[in-house]
Amino acid sequence: MAKETTKAQPQKQVPQQSKSVFPLDKINLVLIAICIVLIAVGFALMGGSANEGSTFNYDIFSTRRTVVGPTIALLGFVLMIVAIMYKKKGNNKPNDASSEQA
Repeated sequence: MAKETTKAQPQKQVPQQSKSVFPLDKINLVLIAICIVLIAVGFALMGGSANEGSTFNYDIFSTRRTVVGPTIALLGFVLMIVAIMYKKKGNNKPNDASSEQA
C-alpha cells in the first residue's frame, strides 16, 4: 500500500485594519467645501427675475447672468477636480493597509 503524505498548506494571513482608511485628507474636504460654495455663488449670480411677458426684461442678458455667473460656476467645477486630486508634498506615506505588514 502506498503511504499517503499530505502537505500542510500555509494559511494566508488576512491583514486586519485597525482603523478605516479614508482616501481624502482634511485639506481635500476643506477645498471641496470651498468649491461647492463657488458653484452655489455662480448659480445664484445666474438667477434673477424672468421675462414678464407683456414687457421685455433686458436684465436677462446682463453680463452678471451670462458671463460672471457661469464663469464662477465653471471655475468651481474645475477646482473641484483639483481639490479631489490634491496631495500634500510632505505626505509620502501610503494610505492602504497592505503596506502596514512590512
